[in-house]
Amino acid sequence: MDKSVEKGLKRIAVTCPYEEDTLGAVCEAHKRGIVEGILVGKVDRIEKKAHEMGVSLEGMSLVDEKDDYSATDRTVKMVSSGEADLLMKGLVKTAILLKAVLNKEWGLRSGSLLSHLVLVEIGPLGRVLGVTDGGMNMYPDLNAKAQILQNAVDCYHSLGIDFPKVAVLAAVEAVNPDMSATLDGAALTQMAARGQITGCLVDGPLALDNAVSQEAADIKGIDSPVAGKADILLVPDIEAGNMVGKTAMFLAGCRTAGVILGAKKPIVMTSRFDSMDTKLLSIALGAAVS
Repeated sequence: MDKSVEKGLKRIAVTCPYEEDTLGAVCEAHKRGIVEGILVGKVDRIEKKAHEMGVSLEGMSLVDEKDDYSATDRTVKMVSSGEADLLMKGLVKTAILLKAVLNKEWGLRSGSLLSHLVLVEIGPLGRVLGVTDGGMNMYPDLNAKAQILQNAVDCYHSLGIDFPKVAVLAAVEAVNPDMSATLDGAALTQMAARGQITGCLVDGPLALDNAVSQEAADIKGIDSPVAGKADILLVPDIEAGNMVGKTAMFLAGCRTAGVILGAKKPIVMTSRFDSMDTKLLSIALGAAVS
């Protein structure tokens, strides 16, 4: 969270913050000086929830909107116009939010592909890993993977990591014509080597074990500047990314923070099951890269 505080107070527009975890995270982030909260939705409902939780809304702006659609449009327009620096999804359907984000007249289109990045704090490794894309693009082709990878790398640059190491994951580390993920891994490695993907070091295909464990890479005889040292894991599809992220959260108890990249400004779009801690860390990540 230090990086977000260092970059100064950011204004976050939150659509329909009616859930305890979302409202609590925004209030805590506001209290810590990470963001200035702008809460958009039914004000009486927001105030009632805050009263039930025993949290203060002092210093935050409340904007009254009658329904989810108008609240979502209002928050997106605030971010698009510069009234706010980042957007956060509350208790509103993802489809409603994305429709507003992709509005051609006043949305947050940037010309880039939208993609999801989650940062996972891995205790046994003693470091944080980025995993992308387990939340937006279902079955990306090679071109989409290149854009997803570049989004993540640009995010890392915003966080002060100038040349992250990216492992393109597959089930195996050998190129197999029958496994498309391995072909994409090899192609992305060459694209980075030839400057089609910039600001990072890419290698693939790599299996998960030898991407994060130097010991596993050594045992398998893999000579790679990325193996065992990866900062970012590019997964083959949304199913793999979703499982990696949820395994880390629910089985290993890892702390995580996620953000949608590729729009004009970051979008904090957490799941309903995410804890207040995850949402707070996600707000801090969004503020740091906005």
